[in-house]
Amino acid sequence: MRRSAHANAAFLAFALIWAGMLIGVSFLATPVKFAAPGLTLPVALEVGHVTFHLFSRVEWTFGAALLLAAMFGTSRLRLGIAVLLAIVLALQAAWLLPVLDERVAAVVAGAPLPPSSHHTIYAAAEGAKILLLGIASFTVLRRVGGDKG
Repeated sequence: MRRSAHANAAFLAFALIWAGMLIGVSFLATPVKFAAPGLTLPVALEVGHVTFHLFSRVEWTFGAALLLAAMFGTSRLRLGIAVLLAIVLALQAAWLLPVLDERVAAVVAGAPLPPSSHHTIYAAAEGAKILLLGIASFTVLRRVGGDKG
């Protein structure tokens, strides 16, 4: 197998595993947590805070692996997608998570807060990551299917 074929296989594996974890954490476990009748909002927010901070570190690992695989692959599109994913991660880490941390701390302390769009923006960023990972995976799978046919 050529080096670029290995890189493309690694890229696909990282993208699909990351997408699966993202769906599990952001789109399944998080909404279900807020639907649990015995879980108070402050506790649910604290659990979310811990979950998303840990998951952010995991995502940085997958983002770095995806970038590395894209650099050794042959597709500029996949490299561009990996860079876009890194930008989304950076915006979440540098801007959204700190703002949301402050809001969680205020709610846990019992301070009333006005509505904010930050959670919606974070969810949109999660959706953008899923879309980008899906497109990235499709480009590899399309290439593999094209090589065989």
